[in-house]
Amino acid sequence: MKIAKAAGFGGMFAAAVGLTAVGVMALAPVETLAQAKPLKIGVMGGFSGVYADVAGGQIEAAQMAVDEVGGTVLGRKIEIVSADHQNKPDVAAALARKWYDDGVKMITGLDTSSVGLAVRKVAQEKGQIDLNVGAASADLTGPACSATGAHWVYDTYALAHVTGDAVVKTGGDTWFFVTADYAFGKSMEDEATKVIKAAGGKVLGDVKHPLSTQDFSSYMLQAQGSKAKIIGLANAGGDTINAIKQAGEFGLVKGGQRVAALLIFESDVQSLGLQTAQGLVLTTAFYWDLNDETRAWTKKFRAKKDKLPNLTTAGVYSATLHYLKAMKAAGTDEPMAVMAKMREIPVNDMMTKNGKLREDGRLLRDMYLAQVKSPSESKGKDDIYKILATVPADKAWRPINEGKCPLIKN
Repeated sequence: MKIAKAAGFGGMFAAAVGLTAVGVMALAPVETLAQAKPLKIGVMGGFSGVYADVAGGQIEAAQMAVDEVGGTVLGRKIEIVSADHQNKPDVAAALARKWYDDGVKMITGLDTSSVGLAVRKVAQEKGQIDLNVGAASADLTGPACSATGAHWVYDTYALAHVTGDAVVKTGGDTWFFVTADYAFGKSMEDEATKVIKAAGGKVLGDVKHPLSTQDFSSYMLQAQGSKAKIIGLANAGGDTINAIKQAGEFGLVKGGQRVAALLIFESDVQSLGLQTAQGLVLTTAFYWDLNDETRAWTKKFRAKKDKLPNLTTAGVYSATLHYLKAMKAAGTDEPMAVMAKMREIPVNDMMTKNGKLREDGRLLRDMYLAQVKSPSESKGKDDIYKILATVPADKAWRPINEGKCPLIKN
């Protein structure tokens, strides 16, 4: 009898253990999901200062990409962190180092070339991913290229070649540069100078100005005195707006000179007004009114932030979405594996069709030559560009063997 009781108790115990094990097994996936650390993505931008209008909307654009994949990847909730780098390389580097140490797996945004180059160094040191959207220096796919870095939207090479070549071909064969005195401005002027000279034009001179300059009077007087047909602005954001306004005030345009803004954004044009900005020729990677797909995306974006998206806004969305797709395909967040998938999978979204991420980190995509409409051509405050030409990727970007990227042999 005792033996039977013992056997019965043992059977009951075994059944209980088995039931408990089954319960644990059933709950395990739920507990794993609940305990999985969020995937952190960093959006770092110049949200104050000279580029505030340009960077505004990048956080919302990143969130749109996260929402598009359902808010999770590989069973992990996706979390966006953001910060203002204040256009200071030391601030940006410190932020990047802290973020990577705290588990951020990818940083994007990064307007201002000095900031982009500073964060690139930290990303290389940490072996983590930086997807640069806002900085223009072509060095990011040249001497500063990285196995875990990419340059997503534009660079000084493409901006100079698409805009500069078009302007020279229409008679603008003598130039004077008004250049921001930091990495972007210098790189922009150097690239444009190569294009101008190759096309048979001449650069008659230049003048450098500090970032966030309010008074361009002395620079415009020098530009006026040069008698150059084209005043090339190798700056961006608020500096471009102030330079164009003061070029008008000093009568440069009325005197027969033309202004070529080598990097200008929709917010700059709207700030200037079409009466002032009309006729400006520019290079862009995105325009909200390009097709039905860009218009639909812009409508969704404006539900989150009521402003016209620019090429960096769209670029942060595109870079973030492609990163998340690649991470899912790789089955891991390990940076080298994710980057390999990013290069393998074509980039396809509302902004880019069949884009290819090259070994040096350059995203190869078509670019657009655009012109600012006149007031009489515009149908409303957001109707600001007309697309003059589509420039295919093989014409827009620097050949890989000319970039001096140490990752590229021969």
